[in-house]
Amino acid sequence: MTRPISFVTGNAKKLEEVRAILGPKFPRELLPVKLDLPELQGEIDDICRKKCLEAARRVKGPVLVEDTCLCFNALKGLPGPYIKWFLEKLEPEGLHKLLDGWEDKSAEAVCTFAYAPGEDAEVILFQGRTQGDIVYPRGCRDFGWDPIFQPKGYDKSYAELPKEKKNEISHRFRALNKLRDYFVAENQ
Repeated sequence: MTRPISFVTGNAKKLEEVRAILGPKFPRELLPVKLDLPELQGEIDDICRKKCLEAARRVKGPVLVEDTCLCFNALKGLPGPYIKWFLEKLEPEGLHKLLDGWEDKSAEAVCTFAYAPGEDAEVILFQGRTQGDIVYPRGCRDFGWDPIFQPKGYDKSYAELPKEKKNEISHRFRALNKLRDYFVAENQ
């Protein structure tokens, strides 16, 4: 029998969203594991690989980690992988205000899942990107920076969209589609 994958998250909303996007036919079981991994600096792919290897070392088995970035084009990609800390300190209103001096309000939401089948295994990355704009916070405030990100082609922020719609267009959806395809192909 195939061993379950430890999904490193302490965020119940993220786990709910991941399971909803992957659906009941995903060929592997995901078990949430809360690990206090180091917050690394650098480029997103490097951060994800290092976090994944550290998590695999700790759980001694298959592991999945996720990192999300919100990259403001006017700020040359910042806050990027540091969005968690910016959000914690500035809240959605403060993030929106960061762009007060710029005409360019465009941004890119990036989600990267990193999977390692074991401690010494090669890490595989699955990345999804969604273009959009930074808007004044609108909608429910129970999931990170969703109130300030309005995906391109929509007149609502992620937080204002029905969950089902968000889960069809988000950066996380795009990354998880790649992950699902990988595991379905591996399972055949």
